[in-house]
Amino acid sequence: MKKKRNNLKSASISLMLAALVLIMSFIYLFSTAGCKSDTLSVNRDKASGGLQKITVVLDWVPNTNHTGIYAAIKNGYYADEGLEVEVIQPTEGGSADLIAAGKGEFGISYQEQVTYARTADIPLPVVAVAAIIQHNTSGFASPVEKNIKTPKDFEGKKYGGWGSPTEEAVLKVLMEKYDADFSKLEIINIGASDFFTSITKDVDFSWIYYGWDGVAAELRNIELNFLLLQDMDPSLDFYTPLIITNEKIVNENPSLVENFLRATSNGYEFAINNPEEAAEILSEFVPELDKELVKASQKYLANQYKSDSERWGEMQEKIWDTFSNWMLENNLFTGKFDSGKAFTNEFLP
Repeated sequence: MKKKRNNLKSASISLMLAALVLIMSFIYLFSTAGCKSDTLSVNRDKASGGLQKITVVLDWVPNTNHTGIYAAIKNGYYADEGLEVEVIQPTEGGSADLIAAGKGEFGISYQEQVTYARTADIPLPVVAVAAIIQHNTSGFASPVEKNIKTPKDFEGKKYGGWGSPTEEAVLKVLMEKYDADFSKLEIINIGASDFFTSITKDVDFSWIYYGWDGVAAELRNIELNFLLLQDMDPSLDFYTPLIITNEKIVNENPSLVENFLRATSNGYEFAINNPEEAAEILSEFVPELDKELVKASQKYLANQYKSDSERWGEMQEKIWDTFSNWMLENNLFTGKFDSGKAFTNEFLP
């Protein structure tokens, strides 16, 4: 996903970044791989001359993590702020690369991607400005008949993933915490294979977002054992996904960030208060998605966007520091990381 610097040290770090971004991105790709690469522009009924055109770069294919943005487009919230928004999917580089290079004003990213970007040999000037979801909703899932109830039960099992150093680090740390032997876990690279196909044919468990594959399992009446990451290790309750922008925009055009986030916040508040209508909006823009799954996923995420936070988008320094320290302790990046420069709540309404 990310093409990094040309020295070995940087290439190693880049591999970790690319792999971890794939972990969080491909989870949704498994169930939405049929979606076409789509672009959306501002609600034409409300759009008129004089609107400032901006681009939002997604992390992967459109899904319910992004519904607030689509709702803000459909309901004219961006137009009310003088903005005409185009939403695109990344091509070769991840969203952090593109936003750092000025290929878009805002992007959808992850806390670990921002951490890697800012600690690279040549740091990328990206800043997180809002958390889309307050808590990490991902974890390890398996059919109940596999009897995987704790990381101790990973012993002797087959895990379907992408074979990345970061992914292996999470598995190893959790297994060691539960007195399990990591060498007894077989890791199989299943690429972008469908989660449900993989767990019935090739592997025993995999890493999913509950808000998508977990909800899909409920709709299919498939019973899963689901191990939420932060239940096993509080350090893994990081922000995923979140919204990023470029330091240059923050410094030179703060009003753009404020206007964008005000409209985006309204979009997510709409999705929180009107999940069924929000699901219809997402399905309108992305008709390839399973409408029943979109509706059920939207209802699940309506309680996750803000969760226990007083306002949508709020981020805590403690969460940034805790996870970056965990990454550093597990040799997932080198150098110093300043969380105070990596994120800000300053522009949230």
